[in-house]
Amino acid sequence: MRILDTLQMREADRRTIEEIGVASLVLMENAGRQVVAAIEATHGELLEGRVAVLCGRGNNGGDGFVIARTLAQRGTAVAVFLIGRVADVGGDARTNLDILGRLGLTVVEIADSQAWELHVTEVRDCTLIVDAIVGTGLRSRITGILETVVADVNASSIPVIAVDLPTGLSADSHDTLGPSIEASMTVTLAAPKLPLVLPPAETRAGDVVIVDIGVPSSVIESLDGPMIDLLTRTSMRELVQPRSPDSHKGDYGHVLVVAGSVGKTGAAHLAAVSALRSGAGLVTVATPATCQPIIAGMGAEYMTHPIAEVAGGLSSEAVDVVLELARDVIAIGPGLGQAPATQAFIAALVERAAVPLVIDADGLNAFARSRGSLTGREGRDVIITPHPGEMARLVGLSVNDVQAHRLEVARALATSHHLYVVLKGHRTVIATPDGKLFINPTGNPGMATGGTGDLLAGMIAAWLVQLLDAEAACKLAVFLHGLAGDLAAADKGEIAMTSGDLAQCIGGAILELTGHRHGDSST
Repeated sequence: MRILDTLQMREADRRTIEEIGVASLVLMENAGRQVVAAIEATHGELLEGRVAVLCGRGNNGGDGFVIARTLAQRGTAVAVFLIGRVADVGGDARTNLDILGRLGLTVVEIADSQAWELHVTEVRDCTLIVDAIVGTGLRSRITGILETVVADVNASSIPVIAVDLPTGLSADSHDTLGPSIEASMTVTLAAPKLPLVLPPAETRAGDVVIVDIGVPSSVIESLDGPMIDLLTRTSMRELVQPRSPDSHKGDYGHVLVVAGSVGKTGAAHLAAVSALRSGAGLVTVATPATCQPIIAGMGAEYMTHPIAEVAGGLSSEAVDVVLELARDVIAIGPGLGQAPATQAFIAALVERAAVPLVIDADGLNAFARSRGSLTGREGRDVIITPHPGEMARLVGLSVNDVQAHRLEVARALATSHHLYVVLKGHRTVIATPDGKLFINPTGNPGMATGGTGDLLAGMIAAWLVQLLDAEAACKLAVFLHGLAGDLAAADKGEIAMTSGDLAQCIGGAILELTGHRHGDSST
């Protein structure tokens, strides 16, 4: 689902009105009624009290007037406040404002701080507040009466439903420009907006509901400008295809996991297990010879192969042996360590490998001083999965800079080095060599525990060998990884869950995504 900025949303509205022929009043009516439907579904009990609808002078306020009318018609007591002057309201918003008047609904004009001070107690006596003041039109920090209104609404502790965006946030940035409404729920129109899905602004949005107001998806997908998508269950579900009854393990590919070192054998095991649980037909773990017996004893389902060692790490002569083992895809890096010889081994393997690569953890650390050699090339996809610290080392920035500009940093590295970049963390970002960006909504803080990144590397490799599409593999693996984390957190709690718990939930995540359950049958 494409994420739109202010100009893109405005253009989508224009095309819908002028080229498709949907009247602007119809879009506003649809928006207001969809917001009411969302309120009824989630906060219906609060509609038994009194609802304050705070409206601005523009189209967001027009949506608010429709909301007020619709609520009143269903029997809800409504108090409507216009933050501005009636004389300044025009267009479709004015049409809906006038309708309220003809229906006998009073709209209180709040033209200045004194008027707000006079009526704020009426707002505080309500059980629910609808924020339809600004929407996507904000360009700079709110000041004056708007700042006062926002502060008083937030101090009231009354649940707030924001229309499109909480007042104070800009559709063009995930930063908080200043004070903003702290919504309980945001009902956003036609498509998600950046501040609703990325921190720090997302914390002001509450639960996010995306509603259809009549803007065709074909219009949204054809818009110029940044290509940023939010991963959805619907789009991810389409990537998982039923297996043929006569299939065998060879149909689902072979994943070679190059991982592990003394003290970090668990990383190799986790990557291998996650690849198997994500559907790979065969998995082999190539690991230092001293670790091979340990890892072999940790799992019966995967194969193992020893890598020759020297005093400073892995032997460069072992590259040929590993390349002979590689049939379909290599996942390299989890727990390999950063010994000089090991880093030289990694660099040589990445340079010479002809099959697609998933590079994680110490596989990435090997390129911290020579990131120019970490590139994809025609006929061989390279997927990298850095956490913010590893990304900072790769691009020569601080972790804070990476976190503040996650989208821009991921896209720049992906396009300049022809890589698929999976920048891990809250709201994992996927960037492709052609500049597309995807944001993942699944996952939780319980995944901030050792080993979850190793699991993701194995999952991506497994889906890559099955789907044969690097972009699709990244998206599906990241979504399922977060969904498995959500299932693990629901079972164990965010504090107690471990990466092993997440691994156990990968199958459940696939079942939940596809809608299949044990015992289901079809005819």
